[in-house]
Amino acid sequence: MTTVHAPAVESISGRLAWRVAAHPDRCALVCGDQRLSYGDLAEYADRIGRALHERGVRRGDTVAVFARRSPALIATMIAVLGLGAAYVALDRRWPAARRELIVRDAAVRAVVTDAPGDLALPPGCGALCLVDGVPAPGSSTAAPSGILDDRIGGADPAYIAYTSGTTGRPKGVIVPHRAVLRLVDDRTFLDLAEDEVFLQFAPVAFDASTWEIWTPLLTGGCLVVAPEDVRSVTDLVALAHEAGVTRMWLTAGLFQQLSAEHLPSLTGLRQLVAGGDVLPPSQVERLLAVLPATSLVNGYGPTENTTFTCCHRIMGPTGGSAVPIGRPINGTEVYILDANLCPVPAGEVGELYAGGSGLAHGYLGGPSLTANRFVADPVSGTPGARLYRTGDLAYQSPDGTVHFVGRADGQVKIRGFRVELGEVEAAVAALDGVAEVAVVSQPAGSSGRRLAAFVVLDPSASPASPMGIRAALAGSLPEYMVPSSITLLGELPLTSQGKIDRPRLAETLVRTRPPVNAAYRPPATDLERAISQQWADHLLLEEVGADDDFFELGGHSLLAVTMIEEIQRVYGVLVNAIDFYLNPSPAGVARVLSETAIEAPR
Repeated sequence: MTTVHAPAVESISGRLAWRVAAHPDRCALVCGDQRLSYGDLAEYADRIGRALHERGVRRGDTVAVFARRSPALIATMIAVLGLGAAYVALDRRWPAARRELIVRDAAVRAVVTDAPGDLALPPGCGALCLVDGVPAPGSSTAAPSGILDDRIGGADPAYIAYTSGTTGRPKGVIVPHRAVLRLVDDRTFLDLAEDEVFLQFAPVAFDASTWEIWTPLLTGGCLVVAPEDVRSVTDLVALAHEAGVTRMWLTAGLFQQLSAEHLPSLTGLRQLVAGGDVLPPSQVERLLAVLPATSLVNGYGPTENTTFTCCHRIMGPTGGSAVPIGRPINGTEVYILDANLCPVPAGEVGELYAGGSGLAHGYLGGPSLTANRFVADPVSGTPGARLYRTGDLAYQSPDGTVHFVGRADGQVKIRGFRVELGEVEAAVAALDGVAEVAVVSQPAGSSGRRLAAFVVLDPSASPASPMGIRAALAGSLPEYMVPSSITLLGELPLTSQGKIDRPRLAETLVRTRPPVNAAYRPPATDLERAISQQWADHLLLEEVGADDDFFELGGHSLLAVTMIEEIQRVYGVLVNAIDFYLNPSPAGVARVLSETAIEAPR
């Protein structure tokens, strides 16, 4: 059964209103034991919108959203858009300093939050507490307020997504309604039925959530919102299986964690879209073998062109070759251009430029940066058309398929997130005691890529340490932007031209145990030795002490999930994530396992 298409409507709000009117009783959202129909969701959004309207939110304003994955979060986004305002999502994992910087930069009119004590607000910005301030659906007989703004058009901003910036500050990408609708309406790689069930797991501050949330709601499907306690791939697969999910998106890192034992639980999955980094061919072929009825799509696209620019439906074995990023989706043009903005011949590498209705307006408060990245379209001949310069190198095969080659600048992907090395370097350089710094990307085994910082200290300043640097960065940068490895050098290596030799640093894999709070104690039991070796293997270290802190060694939350799942496979015992975080040492984890009378494998 194919989807009944909505009439031509230029706003997300208008499209959703049509869906609500067409089938108010159809299930729109599921989260844990909560289940909302389209009518329920519209009612909930109306109440939140009414509260925001009373606080002065109007068309053209910006509203920050700081809440856990929940029905309230989705209803808030709908409410903000219905008022003609734009939302800016704040990631709960960001340090408070970064969240507050973005609230100021976006000049938000209000913050909608379920944790008002966790966010300091600038003067003139009011907070609305979802938990205490707005009744749940079905608890009121109040009529709809009628405050929705019917002037909203395709050019109105829908949301502002903050990405890593080369200047040392995050930059806000202004995405209009039409860019989201172009994504939802794509039929080049996504052919929807009316009974589709989408999984929402990506952080709302990450633009993959745009596809996850708005595609089902604007096409009449059901949105399954993963509760906050769903973190591991095991939990995610179990939720998808139980909820009957038919469409889901995963970062390349999570995709790599889909081991063969997880895949059989996903036989009901019609389509899996993966992206954010290069997909490993071996994992692709494993999925195709176990789930032959599942359509696997490699999705590529920068935030500035609204989630997806190109997609490639993987139809068969890769033969070990890199997976292409495919062809442009609905409403998108792609060109491979040389330094003079002239198209290059098929097979020749150039820079990838994207155009069409998916383009963002530009960067908030950054006209010069916008002018640098969004350039006049010299190819199509359409008056006023623009292209986004992605900074990605690519080539097209004769049939038009686009193949990704690499980055042309200092931008990398870490755990699926876009990171400008310049922003990380600026954060390190701003710390007391740091004279010089170079940050590079290195291979990191099961984690894909990691950041490594090489630091020269200022002898005239107070001495700094790798631990102190990491602790300071954790207060200002998201976890994925804090370098896993911080190495002190007497001087940075230079090329013959006098520039920092970054390729050499990228190949300098430091495997010595970094300074940590605990004094080195060799593992004393079989369990301690097994877990210490596991951590050393994944963290690329020569040795790990029994009392070493996993996170001080350079570990992160995604890798912690991998450790927990591997321990479960080996010992048959699931270590609770809270227990891992409370006991983040080999000795601590060994104690947790010992309580279940587990012995180390022989």
